Amino acid sequence: MEKYYLGFDAGTQSVKAAVYDSNMQCITEHSTPTVLRYPHPGWVEMDADQYVEAAVTSIAACTKEMREKGLSPENIRAIFGDGVILGIVGVDEDGNAITPYINYLDSRTQADAEELAALGLDIWAKETGNPLPNCMFPALFARWFLRNNVEFQKRGKKFLHNAPYILSHLAGCKAKDAFIDWGTMSGWGLGYKVEKKEWSDEQLEILGLSKEYLPRIVKPWDIIGHLTEEYAEKTGLPVGIPICAGAGDTMQSMIGCGVTAVNRAADVAGTCAMFCIAVDGIKPELSRPGTDLIFNSGTLENTYFYWGFIRTGGLALRWFRDNICGKEGEGAYFDVLTERAKQVPAGANGVLFLPYLTGGFGDISAASGCFLNMTMDTDQAVLWRAVLEAIAYDYIGVTDVYRAAGIDLNRIVVTEGGSRSDLWNQIKADMLNCRVTTLKTAQGAVMTNAATAAYAIGDIPDLQEAFEANLIENKSFVPDPKRTAFYRKVYERKTKLVREEMRTAFAALEEMRHVKEE
Repeated sequence: MEKYYLGFDAGTQSVKAAVYDSNMQCITEHSTPTVLRYPHPGWVEMDADQYVEAAVTSIAACTKEMREKGLSPENIRAIFGDGVILGIVGVDEDGNAITPYINYLDSRTQADAEELAALGLDIWAKETGNPLPNCMFPALFARWFLRNNVEFQKRGKKFLHNAPYILSHLAGCKAKDAFIDWGTMSGWGLGYKVEKKEWSDEQLEILGLSKEYLPRIVKPWDIIGHLTEEYAEKTGLPVGIPICAGAGDTMQSMIGCGVTAVNRAADVAGTCAMFCIAVDGIKPELSRPGTDLIFNSGTLENTYFYWGFIRTGGLALRWFRDNICGKEGEGAYFDVLTERAKQVPAGANGVLFLPYLTGGFGDISAASGCFLNMTMDTDQAVLWRAVLEAIAYDYIGVTDVYRAAGIDLNRIVVTEGGSRSDLWNQIKADMLNCRVTTLKTAQGAVMTNAATAAYAIGDIPDLQEAFEANLIENKSFVPDPKRTAFYRKVYERKTKLVREEMRTAFAALEEMRHVKEE
C-alpha cells in the first residue's frame, strides 16, 4: 500500500494543497486564490473563513484528481499546513472568527509601533531578537483588536494565525484548544522568549496583553486532532486522518531550500519578498536598531534565522499585471512581460519603481508606491524591469547589513514563485554580487509540509536528512562585475533620493491621500 501525505500552504494570495508519496514526489496539487480587502488607506484585511473555504476547495480538488488517477485518498496518512507568520484573527469560544484577519501588509499600527519604540526598552532584543516593535507584528495587531474591535471585546477568547485557524476547523477544535507552533510563535515579533519557546510574562505586561488570549505553544509535528466527519465529507478524505500543528510559511520555505545550517541564505520570493540567513541564535550585531531585520525561530529544533523584507515584493508583481496591464489572473502574462523586459538594459532606462504600495517603514513610513523618471518611450517592458529591479535594490541594503556583521554571502538559494524567472534571478545575482541558484524540487513550503507530516506519524525517522536528500541544484546565475558596479551606483543614488530628498514629498503625498472632496 502506497502511503501519501497532504500539505497545504495558506499564503497571502492563495491556498495551495498538494499530496506527496513516500518518495516525496508530488502526485497532485491545486491552488485556490484568496481575496484581499483595502477598507482604509494603509489597511489590508482578509476573511479567515475564506481561508478555510479555499483550503477545502484545494484539498477536494486533490482528492478528486487522485481518484481519477486510480489512487486512493484513504491512504493519506497525515495533514500538515503552514501559514503566514505575521497575521492573526480573533476567535470566539467556538473557535470561529469574529474579527477580520489582518497581516503584514497592514500599516494601521504604525503609530503604536513608534510609541512602543520610544520606550527604549532592550528586553525586545534580549528575549526575541527583534530590537524594535514593527507595525507588521501580530503582537501589535492584538493590541489594536483589544482597543478597537467591539466584537472581540465582548466575545473574544483567542488570537490565531491563519494555518492554525484552518487546521483547528479541520480537527473540530474550539478556542480552549488553541495552539501555535514554536516557529510561528516567533512571528508574533514581541511577547515571547524565542530561545526558551515560551511566552514572556514581562513583555506581555508591557504590551498590555493577557496570556489568556494566547494559544498554547506546541511542536510543529504534534498531533492536535483528527479530521472530523464534516470536513471529511467536504474534502473527500477519510474521517480520522491525524492533523498536525503546522508551521510558519517562511520556516518551511527555508527548510525546503536547505537553509538550516549556519550562514546558508535564501530568497523567499513570495508575496512578501524575504531575504533570510540562518544563524545559531540571537546575534547582537544584527539585533540592533537600524538593521531593519526580523529574527525568528525555525521549524526544526535549535534553528534560527534573520530576514530582511519587502512587504509587497511578489504582491507588487501581481498588482502590476492586474491593475496596470489589465491582465488579472493571467499567470502566463508574467512570462510575456519578462521576455519583453529582457530587451531593456540594466537600470530600466533610468526608471525607478518604489514598491511601497501598502506604506513604508522606519524613517520612510510615509512612503508610497510610485514610478519615477518616466518619459514618452517608457512602456510596459521598461516598467516591468523597474519593478523587478526595485525588489532587488532593497535586497542590497539587507546584504550590506549581513556582510558588515561578518557573514560570508557567496550563494543564495531562491525559492517560491519568483524563482521561476531567470531574468529576475540574474538581476539579483548582479545586484547582490553573489551566485544565485534554484532547486529542481522547487515545491517551496508544501513539499516540506508533506515530509513533516510523514515525520509526525513516524514514517520518516530523520526529518533533516529527508530534507537534505531533496536539495538538487537546478540553475545557477553568476554576477557580472560590470553590472554589479553599475547597480551599486544606482542603488546609492536611489537610497539618498528616497531616504533623504523625498521625505518631505512623501509626507505631503500622505496628506493628499487623506483629503476627501466635501
